[in-house]
Amino acid sequence: MKSSLKSDLGLALLRIGGSGMLLTHGIPKIQRLFGGEEIAFADPLGIGAAPTLFLAVFAEVLCSLLVLLGYKTRWASLPIIATMFVAFFIQHAADPFGRKELALLYLVVFGAIFLLGPGRYSIDRK
Repeated sequence: MKSSLKSDLGLALLRIGGSGMLLTHGIPKIQRLFGGEEIAFADPLGIGAAPTLFLAVFAEVLCSLLVLLGYKTRWASLPIIATMFVAFFIQHAADPFGRKELALLYLVVFGAIFLLGPGRYSIDRK
């Protein structure tokens, strides 16, 4: 399928903007993970606070960087989608919409990236 310049620029904006903003949530989690203190973090799946925090860091930092660069974009978006699904539908299920809407927004953004791919301006397309 041939893509247009506007579509490719839009995908780059979605990838770079979404990943850049998600990194602002992931970087503080790295500091918590390696801070040397006892880890206090939500455990909505019952696997423990430390493994949950590790998985959130993996998705929000490493996978966000991969999506930002457009490298293995569809694969890298899957852990982000899973993390935001858990955040919206499990961890914040009982919260008011205003508290959980950011997780839904990231879920939609990275869901669109998964479906549409990275676009022409990505490492995947080189």
